[in-house]
Amino acid sequence: MKHGIYYSYWEQEWSAPFAPYIEKIARLGFDVAEVAAHHINEYSDADLALIRQAAKDNGIILTAGIGPSKTKNLSSPDSAVRKAGRMFFEQTLRNVAKLDIRTIGGALHSYWPVDYSQPVDKEGDRARGVEGIHDIADFANDLGVDLCIEVLNRFENHVINTAAEGVAFVKDVGKSNVKVMLDTFHMNIEEDSFGEAIRTAGSLLGHFHTGESNRRVPGKGRIPWHEIGLALREIDYTGAVVMEPFVKTGGTIGSDIRVWRDLSDGADEAKMDEDARDALAFSRFVLGG
Repeated sequence: MKHGIYYSYWEQEWSAPFAPYIEKIARLGFDVAEVAAHHINEYSDADLALIRQAAKDNGIILTAGIGPSKTKNLSSPDSAVRKAGRMFFEQTLRNVAKLDIRTIGGALHSYWPVDYSQPVDKEGDRARGVEGIHDIADFANDLGVDLCIEVLNRFENHVINTAAEGVAFVKDVGKSNVKVMLDTFHMNIEEDSFGEAIRTAGSLLGHFHTGESNRRVPGKGRIPWHEIGLALREIDYTGAVVMEPFVKTGGTIGSDIRVWRDLSDGADEAKMDEDARDALAFSRFVLGG
């Protein structure tokens, strides 16, 4: 099991350069650095090559996360939007592969965050999402990339809210490189049992995000980490466990994640580094790896 952290823990904008964080993340003892794929298409091939080399030099595995915009929604009832989504994913997956990224997770099947000012069509969006992911799965597989469909809470998406729904979705897609992604923050809202949710995902679990119920780093809240660790060991999970903490207000990230108060207790960068290092030691102890 490899442990990682999302670079945006330190940032206020999704578009912030992530290359400078690779060395820091390695220095803190992590194995994995997760990056936001939204802006990878703005990087040149030379930029991507430098980032890939930096990861290699620091012994860091890169993974990617993404929540496509409404205009690139694979489950949209508008065929033009679905087509734009397909083109966006093809370009993004090519660039993800240039970074030697083998796992991309998030609301790949839909868009994020969902606009609930308009009516939603769960059944229709799900069917179109299955079709959309099925259509790009072979393209991703040829590049060596797994697509991990994230189970999100009801406030951020309506299509897949539980591990059982995630498993059913992935089975309907029916591609070996399409897997389930779970996140303890979302699980805390939707699941009756953390352990049972993980066991439900079982061998289909391809990516795992961690964070407390208020999105602080693991160990600073009340999530039942020992229960989670036991379940991960029971299913022989060997993938990445990536912290996705969001503790600072401000910027697009603070707005999108709804961080309306400082959850870092006024921490400067050095203290945030210390908290991340402590959370890593805690995670290795309770989850394994």
